[in-house]
Amino acid sequence: MERAFGLEIPQNLEEICHPERMALLVYDMQVGIMSQLPKEKTQRITNNIVKVLEAARKGGFRVFFCRHLSLPKEAAGVFQLRQAMTWQGTDKVDEVNPWFLRDSDGFQLIPELSPLASEVVFDKITMSAFEGTFLDIALRDCGINSFAIVGIATEIGIEPTVRHGADRGYIPVIVTDACGAGNDEAGKRSLESIKFTADAVMTDVDTICSLLNRS
Repeated sequence: MERAFGLEIPQNLEEICHPERMALLVYDMQVGIMSQLPKEKTQRITNNIVKVLEAARKGGFRVFFCRHLSLPKEAAGVFQLRQAMTWQGTDKVDEVNPWFLRDSDGFQLIPELSPLASEVVFDKITMSAFEGTFLDIALRDCGINSFAIVGIATEIGIEPTVRHGADRGYIPVIVTDACGAGNDEAGKRSLESIKFTADAVMTDVDTICSLLNRS
């Protein structure tokens, strides 16, 4: 650990991965999102996320789950409606079907995760898990300066969350084989771009689990 100006600056993943300094963020593992991807891919990602989640629980790390929320069309704004029309291939608001309304089955987290009472579930209408949510306040209030992220989708929500988190002064840790992409090539480009700018530390399930269990 490098020390300067009253700060402790971690030099490697082992120094980052401590329950007093790092939390686990599980990104958008919802029924309606998983159902859009091939079952083989979702099963592999789910299995890997469960491994990381179990290790984080054993290690005493704080765990946060985010969910993507669709607003009712009557309450959605210009960007929300335009994005929904683009994604759903229509130019008519009347034809938009909000995928993640609060009481819909698709909005719920997949049952394999089953958040504990001591864990946090929060909702967002943005791609970055930091924008318009209490995540930043909650992490800072606990003295957290890093987060490990797992979930879906790398190219849609995980990259914006990582970059936003880095801009806020966090050290993001991407567990690459516990992050899925809707488009594999786009997901790969996102990871390569993040790696190039050094916005995050990259790791894999086996490595992060060994460090989470160590704590």
